[in-house]
Amino acid sequence: MLWATAGVATLGFLIALEIAARRYTGQPGPLTNQAREVIFPPKPGPLYAGLALMMVVLTWRQRFIAAGAAIGIDIVFVVVRWAVGVEVPEDHFFGNGALWVMLGCAVIAVTRRTGAERVLLLKGVGLGLLLVAGRKAGDTWLLITSKTRPMVLDPYVATADHALGNPSWVAGRILRATAPIGTHVLDLVYAQLAVAAIVVALYQLRRVAVERRFPRHHLVRTFLVIGLVGPAIYMIFPVVGPIFTYGPGTSGTGGLQWAVADLWPHTPPPLTAPHPVLYDDITPRNCMPSLHTAWATAIFIHSRKGPRLLRFAGAFWLTATLGATLGFGYHYGVDLIAGVVFTLTIETALRSLDRGWDRSGLQLVAYGTTVFAALLVSYRYLPVEMAEHPWVFGPLLVLAMTSVIYGYVRTTKLWEPKAAPVPQPEPQPELA
Repeated sequence: MLWATAGVATLGFLIALEIAARRYTGQPGPLTNQAREVIFPPKPGPLYAGLALMMVVLTWRQRFIAAGAAIGIDIVFVVVRWAVGVEVPEDHFFGNGALWVMLGCAVIAVTRRTGAERVLLLKGVGLGLLLVAGRKAGDTWLLITSKTRPMVLDPYVATADHALGNPSWVAGRILRATAPIGTHVLDLVYAQLAVAAIVVALYQLRRVAVERRFPRHHLVRTFLVIGLVGPAIYMIFPVVGPIFTYGPGTSGTGGLQWAVADLWPHTPPPLTAPHPVLYDDITPRNCMPSLHTAWATAIFIHSRKGPRLLRFAGAFWLTATLGATLGFGYHYGVDLIAGVVFTLTIETALRSLDRGWDRSGLQLVAYGTTVFAALLVSYRYLPVEMAEHPWVFGPLLVLAMTSVIYGYVRTTKLWEPKAAPVPQPEPQPELA
């Protein structure tokens, strides 16, 4: 019933998003874009990532067959497109095969499987397709934010960021000083965040095919919820980022004609009374909170129970992602603090949902939600006071985030199952 309810709710959300996309942007939504990829050239990464997640429910023999079928179908599509002279966008040559295999497995589950095996295979297919649909939904959300939120609140966030010492400006200068090595490494980490998530998720789901059931909680659920809930905050608090508002922007979006001033990363913005500013209808308002920080935090959390190499990779990815979001000018420092609180609150809610709500879970979710709301309110209505008293508000921001981290660690530690004590042999009487 839980899976069925979640499926119906997800379908309803995607339909609503499809309608909103057509109404506000005049563009097709996630359902239409997903259906197009059955035939038209898709972006291969999300589809093959979804296929990899689906294959956790298959045996090794079935995995080889599924992967071979996907590659074979893609080769046929490539040959046919080449033969008829179809122009294909760059990096969109493959991917149809992965989608066809996932859909084929759904048909097999309905027609050839019964009972628990049917449910397990449908769960695997649903997980893979949900990952792909989540990516489509996120893209649609971003398009809606750019079309429906012409005014952005960057001056408020930039002013509040004075309380932290303008970390984006500092990181931007450091990153430029380490170019080209530093920029290449952080760009790779920033762009391949989904790959790190898939690696951690596959480790967590590695025993599904043997145990014939999914674990109660795993990274994919947190990742999807962050991606679906986060853009709603973008609508409430539209921000485009320092490189767009105080710099030259990037290729295809923004630019000096929309910037408040060309200051990033050399000159911190002056301390003046902030006000909303008009921006273009292309650049996504995807800055507050930083979802890259939120996702990297989720990867770090879920890698803690893995082997040493996975734990090291999770810590590295979080550190490098924080450096990239600031150093490339995509986020302010206060965005990152909001992103961490946002993730820990969602992670607590999902874990509480799995294990059953209790007082500790309810308290932590309520506390995290309160802190997150207080952060947004302070950024919007107290930025000047924060900038004028950095030695007061800077530590307070860090303390607020740290308090949520401490509450999460303390609460989840209490939730961990206690190891059963090893029984000690009773002393046996000996003959004197």
